[in-house]
Amino acid sequence: MRRSPGTSVDEPVELEITRMRRRHLRGVMSIERQVYPRPWSPNLFLSEMNELRNRAYFVARIARDIVGYGGIMCYAEEAHVTTIAVDPVHHRKKIGTRILYELVQEGIRLGARAVSLEVRVSNWGAQRLYSQFGFRPVGVRKNYYQETGEDALVMWVDDIRTAEYRRQLQELIEAVPDGIRPD
Repeated sequence: MRRSPGTSVDEPVELEITRMRRRHLRGVMSIERQVYPRPWSPNLFLSEMNELRNRAYFVARIARDIVGYGGIMCYAEEAHVTTIAVDPVHHRKKIGTRILYELVQEGIRLGARAVSLEVRVSNWGAQRLYSQFGFRPVGVRKNYYQETGEDALVMWVDDIRTAEYRRQLQELIEAVPDGIRPD
């Protein structure tokens, strides 16, 4: 948190989205352990990050702190969001929106025409975020989350290469402030 010189007013802090690197894994794993009952291992992240032809992983940083991350893989014309998470301390600050925007843009860059993902049926907040990006429910994977037996809602967005969808993305990202206000 930065303060204006000579005042007690909190200034917004800059959020930066960058490619995930090995040096980010400590922060990524800290969030991973907080938000997932069965977290990925650092080695799994490293393996995914090394698949440069068809995968991309990003981190969201405020100064040097990792506050979120996400990944996408792409095969032919279909991309799949493999993971996305935001530090619970930073929820409701549009960080997830910024990460998902980068993931969809990367899917487009990799040649995708559609993007899919799975989300817990109980995770209404994430489902609302995904629906803003045009994702719609297309199915359920029963007992997908083995640690809890919870079902996953499969969500899908088509035609991400159209001018209309690009406008939708632009409107979404323009509504997100560059700075994040500290609590």
